[in-house]
Amino acid sequence: MIVIKRKGVEEPYDTTKMYNFIKRAVEYPTVLDTIDVEGLCDQINKGVAAKMPSSDIVPYTAEQAASLATQSYEYGILAGRLETIDLHGSTPGSFTEAMNLLNDEGILSKSFMEKVHGYNYDAHITHEKDFQYDIIGLRTLKRSYLLKNKDGIVERPQYLLMRVAVFLADTPKKTIDLYNTISNGWYTHASPTLFNSGLKQSQLASCFLMSMKDDSIEAIYETLKDVALVSKSAGGIGIDVSNIRAKHTRIKGTNGTSNGLVPMLRVFNNTARYVDQGGNKRKGSFAIYIEPWHKDVEDVLKLKLNHGVEEERARDLFYALWIPDLFMKRVESDGKWTLFCPTEAPKLQDAYGDEFERFYNEYETLGIGKSIQARDLWMQICTTQIETGTPYLLYKDACNKKSNQKNLGTIRSSNLCCEIVEYHDKDQTAVCTLASIALPKFVTQHGFNFDKLVDIAGQVTENLNLVIDKTTYPVKEAEYSNKQHRPIGIGVQGLSDVFQMMGMAYDSPEAQELDRDIFEAIYYGSIKKSIELAQRDGPYNSFPNSPASKGVFQFNLWGVAPSSRFNWDIIRSKMLKHGLRNSLLTAPMPTASSAQILGNTESFEPRTSNLYVRRVLSGEFVIINKYLQMTCQKLGMWDSALINNIIEHKGSVQETNLPDEVKQCFKTTWELSQKSIIDHAAARGAYIDQSQSLNLYMAAPTHSKLTSMHFYGWKKGLKTGCYYLRTQPRATAINFTCESCSA
Repeated sequence: MIVIKRKGVEEPYDTTKMYNFIKRAVEYPTVLDTIDVEGLCDQINKGVAAKMPSSDIVPYTAEQAASLATQSYEYGILAGRLETIDLHGSTPGSFTEAMNLLNDEGILSKSFMEKVHGYNYDAHITHEKDFQYDIIGLRTLKRSYLLKNKDGIVERPQYLLMRVAVFLADTPKKTIDLYNTISNGWYTHASPTLFNSGLKQSQLASCFLMSMKDDSIEAIYETLKDVALVSKSAGGIGIDVSNIRAKHTRIKGTNGTSNGLVPMLRVFNNTARYVDQGGNKRKGSFAIYIEPWHKDVEDVLKLKLNHGVEEERARDLFYALWIPDLFMKRVESDGKWTLFCPTEAPKLQDAYGDEFERFYNEYETLGIGKSIQARDLWMQICTTQIETGTPYLLYKDACNKKSNQKNLGTIRSSNLCCEIVEYHDKDQTAVCTLASIALPKFVTQHGFNFDKLVDIAGQVTENLNLVIDKTTYPVKEAEYSNKQHRPIGIGVQGLSDVFQMMGMAYDSPEAQELDRDIFEAIYYGSIKKSIELAQRDGPYNSFPNSPASKGVFQFNLWGVAPSSRFNWDIIRSKMLKHGLRNSLLTAPMPTASSAQILGNTESFEPRTSNLYVRRVLSGEFVIINKYLQMTCQKLGMWDSALINNIIEHKGSVQETNLPDEVKQCFKTTWELSQKSIIDHAAARGAYIDQSQSLNLYMAAPTHSKLTSMHFYGWKKGLKTGCYYLRTQPRATAINFTCESCSA
């Protein structure tokens, strides 16, 4: 076996050299105890090609290590370390040198480079922290996050984090503090902030909420242009379209009739395909919000279906219903439901609660709409959800009644991921900058560290507040709105990990109590810091007449009493005196990419499986529940028979010989009652002043089961009733192991 060096020199493959290389990676910076170095080296040596370029050696060894992840999660960490060694060998040895190379490409801003050269940040970078990422985390960073020049990747993970810190913070001390916090994994900023910090086009926000500017060709295409500009700059978009007239409605200017929403949405669909987020970093994503009284709602529900006439489909968009309580009441009572064109019923979109019901009943009395059975439309909604997982369901009245922005006007929609609830109109494009707190970091041998969580929530609040002023805005309406109201969105990742680290079943009363306490602490920490920022810089401009200006917190709007852990009366008096710097603070979002970078479960989601294959843009990897492995190792039960049993049962431990308390703790989401998931959402909801990206799971959904589940969530007061409905395929491949195959 021959290794071809970079300059074409050939030398024999050295098995001893490979062993020492693997051994060093296993022991640095902390020892990986479960790695069989000799066994791994044997596997590597057997697969080495007769002639192999040296540049392929490390990726190959990393792949071989990753292939053994079913034996131990530490093989994934080892694979990440091996590729990190390779990355360090091909990138500059200092942060400053890396930034200078990128600056030569003309992509970094002048002010950012002045800050880089104004202080020796290299002295504060801890390079060994790059070895904390497993293979999926590192591959994700390399694929989408680390900056490149014409020769390839220039950044290391620590350079990326320092770049974010230098760009956001105003002093060297604050920069170093921010770098230390995020490099130690306490929290992470959202993907656009990681992508674009320091760049000339530094658009750092994740979410944009738009209204169709008006029901005219000029306004529709002006909106489309704004949507394209936002998508180009890496923003996900939610658009409310309930003010656009329905098909067959008369157009006075031409004496013709409207084509309705479907042809217009197909144009938006093609824009989403063409203008992706940030230049092939993420797909362009638009969520279309419509209220169920719109005459075209039945056509919109069909747009994502897999069958039917292609000209009547727009499958690249995501669809959401902005549901008033009156519709749910009519479905429950098996009543009539009337569909209107917004030109006939212009007051409905900007009304909610009792006012909406009064206007709706008045329009019905006029006899101008199309009458159907409410349950017929509901069945169409459920059918579409079963087939496509959408539409998303959000409750208009809960979103508006429980909003600290209710003084601004009626909120018309949410965002792409259903966790942002902010006011927007034709003159204001709502924006939200996001970050997620890594909850497993707060689990100690003494329990959960709430004091540290309050502290980190405050730091996140301060740093997201900086993002509002540092970001580049793709449209002027976004800048105006964000600087007027200054909302932020703090989320979490790894909640399911916390329960399993602490030996709690997800559906247990103690887990629900801990969930509530965690979000109360985050809300308290963010409110406390936002008051301090308001005391220093003044409250956000639209603070007067908001619920907060009257001393009303989110849990007050839910009618829930907080715990005695914090003195809310003192905080209330300070808020009344100084105001808040930010109108909204908490919004648990999906954390797919950032959670896999940090090695946590996504958001507040229960685990879907204890062992599965994760397919992402950067490759295909086996993921094993490290907390299950740790628990079983303590019991002396982690062996090949147990692993094969888990593989055979698709990641479930319910058919193993593990103790019952372990089986309860490590239930997958398919084995949990969705009632418990909704109860968790309601418990934490009292401390979430925006909303939450709540997925629901049903292996074999039926209309009656879906109806029961959705109505339970609505009656619990949720703002987001359902982000995605996750289902299981009716047929799956048989899972087998070497043992079952030989048997």
